[in-house]
Amino acid sequence: MQMTSSERQTAKLNALRMPPSLWNRLGLPLLTFAGFLLLWEAIVRVGNYPAFILPGPGQVLRKLGLVLADGSLLLHTQATLLAVLGGLSVGFVVATALGYALAKSVTVERALSPYLVASQAIPIVAIAPLLVIWFGPGLFSKVLICALIVFFPILINTIAGLRGVPRELHELMRMLRASRWQIFTKLEVPAALPVLTAGLKVGATLSVIGAVVGEFAGANAGLGYMISVADGQYDVARMFVGVFTLAALALTLYGLVDLIEKRLLAWRQAGLRNSE
Repeated sequence: MQMTSSERQTAKLNALRMPPSLWNRLGLPLLTFAGFLLLWEAIVRVGNYPAFILPGPGQVLRKLGLVLADGSLLLHTQATLLAVLGGLSVGFVVATALGYALAKSVTVERALSPYLVASQAIPIVAIAPLLVIWFGPGLFSKVLICALIVFFPILINTIAGLRGVPRELHELMRMLRASRWQIFTKLEVPAALPVLTAGLKVGATLSVIGAVVGEFAGANAGLGYMISVADGQYDVARMFVGVFTLAALALTLYGLVDLIEKRLLAWRQAGLRNSE
């Protein structure tokens, strides 16, 4: 059966049309970003701002090409990424371990909770220079600052996830004579995983902030250091390159955690689809 000309035209349009899921994930953000660039360029042109106050997108793009060509952007990005990954890993391990202890023991919670809550009233920006003085401007102080920033959100989500496991399921596991390790791996971890990964998403973005705070306090490499030096030289285009690189780094980490979450919770999504 041959198709008419109108049917062939409709088929071509359907083939070129972006699927709704791909449009929501890729097309719509790109369109929004293009609108942001146009608005930015319009503000620069209407206000006639000099480059040392507000450079246009084209000037920032040219600066991006320069720092990519001389290798400085890659060098600073690697330094920041190393601090981010180290701080996020340390903060995650310590927060989940302590969160499990707090969720399981009322005594531990009463002993440590006041100090943990009080520690959050101290701005990390205020103690970052002190940590740099104590531990030096090297990698260790940056990792420590990142870990301190991501610690509390992951801790709270770990406690909430573990305490959200229904008591009936715990009783069922005990009736089945499950060991403590089996209860932990077969019940508590899968049940708390959605809340735990949500906390890890928050921690992934906050870890980037922690690295920059540490680099502002004292460093000789990193995106925060690059922005600080560019600020002293009134090189605003280079500052924009650093800021956008930090944003791209945070989005990448968030996307990786989101991908891990979907892989780990594939069984949950399959169960929801089957229930429907």
